[in-house]
Amino acid sequence: MIRLEHVTKYFGEKKVLDDVDIDIRRGETFVIVGFSGSGKSVTLKHIIGLLTPDSGVVYVDNDIISEASGQELSRIRERFGMLFQGSALLEWLTVGENVALPLREKTDLDDAEIDRRVREKLGLVNLESTYDAHPSSLSGGMQKRVGLARAIVMDPEIILYDEPTSGLDPVTSRTIDVLIDRLRTDLKVTGVVVTHDLFSALSIGTRIAMIHKGRIIEVSTPPDFIRSGNPIVRDFLDAQYITKRGKWEGMNNEEKQ
Repeated sequence: MIRLEHVTKYFGEKKVLDDVDIDIRRGETFVIVGFSGSGKSVTLKHIIGLLTPDSGVVYVDNDIISEASGQELSRIRERFGMLFQGSALLEWLTVGENVALPLREKTDLDDAEIDRRVREKLGLVNLESTYDAHPSSLSGGMQKRVGLARAIVMDPEIILYDEPTSGLDPVTSRTIDVLIDRLRTDLKVTGVVVTHDLFSALSIGTRIAMIHKGRIIEVSTPPDFIRSGNPIVRDFLDAQYITKRGKWEGMNNEEKQ
């Protein structure tokens, strides 16, 4: 569904992506992990067309988003929803108004239909009661869930998640993981997740790609990822205390189909 073919990107003289090839399948949750500065977020920005490669091509189905501009780029981007790292909620608007923003900006729906859709999506993230609240009154985890409701309010085919558990405690992080997995199974969306949280990656990913110094060094299912013999992957696993003797040992490929 989404393909990056030989994507290379420089910032000045620094090569941040180096001949990246990725093939993301429809309906999966594809997780990109790596150390800080490895190129994760830059890859995500190429997928939605916020950055264009110096060489290589980015496809969304048959559309070449890396070459699109103007109305064509806008049309392709309508297939996406985005959960930002900091939630990106407007403090002067209520939760309901924040979630409604894409509908008001991009559709001609009347107020009643907008209200119905907003409440429906807040229900999916278990936040119906916050409709009239302001973001400042919510916890960080609740703000992430509001951001997720806004990301899905236009019923996108693809959702991009930029560090969805960043800054959250472990219990709240796992709540976000459950919601992301629910969207894959219930709404049949394709997800692309950038995260440094390996526990989250193993919980929600159908496949995990590790990027290191701008290059993809591993793409595998969660069970195969934790058994990787690549020394860089092993260092990443060890840094987060994940070993083959951990609870992930019993995972199998069928669990994420």
